[in-house]
Amino acid sequence: MLNLENISTTIAGIQVLRGISTQLRRGSIVAVVGRNGAGKTTLLRLIMGFLPQHEGRVLLDGQDLGAVPARDRARLGIGYAPEDRVMFPSFSVEENLRFPCEVIGMNKRAVDARLDETLGIVPELEPMLPRSGAALSGGQGKMAALGRAVMAGERLVLLDEPFQGLAPVLAQQYSASLQRLHQARPELCVVITESNRSLLKDIPTETLVLERGELQLAEAADTLAH
Repeated sequence: MLNLENISTTIAGIQVLRGISTQLRRGSIVAVVGRNGAGKTTLLRLIMGFLPQHEGRVLLDGQDLGAVPARDRARLGIGYAPEDRVMFPSFSVEENLRFPCEVIGMNKRAVDARLDETLGIVPELEPMLPRSGAALSGGQGKMAALGRAVMAGERLVLLDEPFQGLAPVLAQQYSASLQRLHQARPELCVVITESNRSLLKDIPTETLVLERGELQLAEAADTLAH
């Protein structure tokens, strides 16, 4: 489904990713685990097209994303929740959720249906809908960012350090939402970056370990699980 072929990239003269090659299957939940600075965020940003200068190819169902501008990748069914959430502060939470679908030209009925499905997956969002995007706590912002990624992500959802800083109750709610997402969209591929593999213990995942910009053996995840 998603193929990374010999991906390398340099930022400010420093090589951040080195020859990344892997295949992510449709319907899989994949944890990309690595220490801070290992290149996890860079990898997701590259898939989203925010780092267009790189070596290698990113293929989504055989389509080379190098030919697709970043602004058009949501049209391909890719949802993205960055680590810093990035809610539009002048929009309500509901407007933030609807926004990516409206931008890609979905009609109101389709957006309404997508919102209903998303609220079933992340029910904690429903009481937040009328609130300003600027009025959310950090944890609430993470839940809203997940909902926005689910709204756009029909084929692929990318979640960057979603459990970072979450209180235990919110972390449990987030995990439950991911499980509901997997049940609702069994063909969806979900990629989750994390520094601590143990935070994903309740989520069935495959594991890729990123260390100094290179993929390592999955067994190395054991060293990052505490």
